[in-house]
Amino acid sequence: LETDAQYFARALTPQTAETDAIRFLVGTQSLKYDNQIHIIDFDDENNIINKNVLLHQVGEIWHISTSPADKGVLATCYNRTSDSRVLTCAAVWRMPKELESGSHESPDDSSSTAQTLELLCHLDNTAHGNMACVVWEPMGDGKKVISLADNHILLWDLQESSSQAVLAGSASLEGKGQLRFTSGRWSPHHNCTQVATASDTTLRGWDTRSMSQVYCIENAHGQLVRDLDFNPNKQYYLASCGDDCKVKFWDTRNVTEPVKTLEEHSHWVWNVRYNHSHDQLVLTGSSDSRVILSNMVSISSEPFGHLVDDDDVSDQEDHQPEEKSKEPLQDNVIATYEEHEDSVYAVEWSSADPWLFASLSYDGRLVINRVPRALKYHILL
Repeated sequence: LETDAQYFARALTPQTAETDAIRFLVGTQSLKYDNQIHIIDFDDENNIINKNVLLHQVGEIWHISTSPADKGVLATCYNRTSDSRVLTCAAVWRMPKELESGSHESPDDSSSTAQTLELLCHLDNTAHGNMACVVWEPMGDGKKVISLADNHILLWDLQESSSQAVLAGSASLEGKGQLRFTSGRWSPHHNCTQVATASDTTLRGWDTRSMSQVYCIENAHGQLVRDLDFNPNKQYYLASCGDDCKVKFWDTRNVTEPVKTLEEHSHWVWNVRYNHSHDQLVLTGSSDSRVILSNMVSISSEPFGHLVDDDDVSDQEDHQPEEKSKEPLQDNVIATYEEHEDSVYAVEWSSADPWLFASLSYDGRLVINRVPRALKYHILL
């Protein structure tokens, strides 16, 4: 199912705290019109997309993320022009109360007025440089965020109902050349004390308690690293993607070479996302206009499929030839989705339905797809 925004767009997020209704937020990029956040509700039973619009008048949206704890709170990174210089700022917002929960109808009147966002606080207003992204502490109370600004990684405490952001720690990239973060993810493991960042061709891990570097993967990709994600079930595993058209999987305990490399895309890979429940399912989006769903079962938390417990197998079955071999299952591409006609800048899994995902291309087209049913049953059985 797809929807067209009539706007350019590159920012997409699920509404993380909404675990019952299928809901995504899209941020627009327009120089002509006021920018908007489109709240997209997918009614699964009737296959209908409902859309509500929030005005984001401060500027075009480069990144959007949502609080893990409060459905109404989100953060954007956006461009604003000041003294003919373009700056990328970050702010935390609250949506109107009546739009917080998913699954309600679209406004009947298609010309119905867009609602406004309430500004809760700015994150440093470019004092440290241009903001690349804001990431929330996973599974947290929505009080801790990390922002990446040029060569700075900044840890914030959101206080007074998120109306105030207090800098709790920071670190900077040192060295020669253009040192600038492109993206980051907060690990759900290690008691949520680790964040990974991408800058140029390097991946780095940081300890949020000391804001010191814990690992560094230099030349992780041949060109710029665009994105990364943590395996939700295997604590040392990390995926990355970039302009060398590759997706790589790393074990951060041994960073000399990747555990696995995927080379299915023919242009820059903008996004990589592990499924939140079934970590063998990996989603990627690229400037080749394709979305690829891969089955990375050999490096997943269930490399042999669902293991049969020995006690379940009765003695007389022991000599059966079809006994499960202990060879890891084969990795493969499950599906390639070609509904987009422009660069796919974002892919995200739903936070409510583990089998559903959305992809967003620059022309404003949002496509919602499901994991093929046969595969779903294969994984569940």
